[in-house]
Amino acid sequence: MSRNSNEWKERPPFPQTHYVNTEIYTSEQIFREEQAKIFGKCWIIACHESELPGAYDFRTFNHPSGAPLIVIRGEDGTVRSFYNICPHRGNLLLYDPVGNAKRITCIFHAWSFNAKGDCIDISRAKQGYQDRFECKDAGLREVKTEIGYGGFVWVNVDDDSCSLKEYIGDALGLLEANLDQPLEVFHYHKAVVNTNYKLWHDTNSEFYHDYMHYFNRITGMIQPGYFDRKYTGYPNGHASVGSMSIKYDAYEGSAQRGVGWPGLAPGGWVLIDIFPGMTYNLRTSVLRMDTAIPLGPDKVVIEFRGLGLKSDTPEQRAERIRDHNTIWGPFGRNLHEDLLGVHGQGLAMRERSDSHWVLHGREENQTIHDEVGMRHFYAEWGHRMGRSASVPSTEASPAT
Repeated sequence: MSRNSNEWKERPPFPQTHYVNTEIYTSEQIFREEQAKIFGKCWIIACHESELPGAYDFRTFNHPSGAPLIVIRGEDGTVRSFYNICPHRGNLLLYDPVGNAKRITCIFHAWSFNAKGDCIDISRAKQGYQDRFECKDAGLREVKTEIGYGGFVWVNVDDDSCSLKEYIGDALGLLEANLDQPLEVFHYHKAVVNTNYKLWHDTNSEFYHDYMHYFNRITGMIQPGYFDRKYTGYPNGHASVGSMSIKYDAYEGSAQRGVGWPGLAPGGWVLIDIFPGMTYNLRTSVLRMDTAIPLGPDKVVIEFRGLGLKSDTPEQRAERIRDHNTIWGPFGRNLHEDLLGVHGQGLAMRERSDSHWVLHGREENQTIHDEVGMRHFYAEWGHRMGRSASVPSTEASPAT
């Protein structure tokens, strides 16, 4: 039965934890608060160490808090991160997304810095500053950086944050045995989607949407054990979705994979979401890493990385690439369907002027189609934001 306008506006008869207000996907004010209270406080993956293989190799990174960063490997092999801002007049230092820079020189006034962030040259310093200001007074602003959990480079712009280990806690325990060998990125691409970053993370947090994926329905959803997978919530908003074995030969033209992954059962699949927008997705022979970088309330950059073992032979790497591309690559199925789904959500959210809630009410004993993972995410979101995700900002209410 259809619903009239007044009925459509009514909130569902569920606890507040079981739905969210659409304002959290569309409000510019809430997005700015998220930048400060969430992204400005959490550990975020900037890249992988294999993307900085040699001394002075760098990547620029637009941190989701709004800060432009440089991630660079020094001559000593240490990876460090700095604000990509000249301390003189605030000019951007590096413009290229990747490169090699033994000497970082600002194009504005030719001040130069090394890979440790030290200022090594101020143009006409004596003439202009005499002894009042020297290179030692002009180093780059460093950002906390740690490498871990599969060789990813994590950054935190909050000087007072906890350590990466404290932040992750036990959330990656299911993958601990699978991440103890050096890894290497073999595939990278990014998508700019007109949607809110939380809608992408929602998609990675629930598998009710497997109805959208023909490949997943055949290789996983109708296989034994699929509906038995359990969600586990961890402190700081992280969650895992258990594990199972994917039956690839159930898909016409496919076959069980010959190359596996150390510590993973044949056809194994483990997915772990890290708050506020990163996902480890290990499936059979490939690790996929998603990182969501919001540009605004209705636009997000999603970085996708496919990783194999650094020790791979050419034949093993070729098979991993084939496995990756079957479901996630340029001619695969799943990724495009997911992107289409969240793109449609993003378009619709802007138009839902007569409805102000999204339902997260499925309860299936914390198994695969239960939306407990999303509720866990929004509980952490509310805690950090100091507001309930289900209540519009016009209704003053603390987080629940």
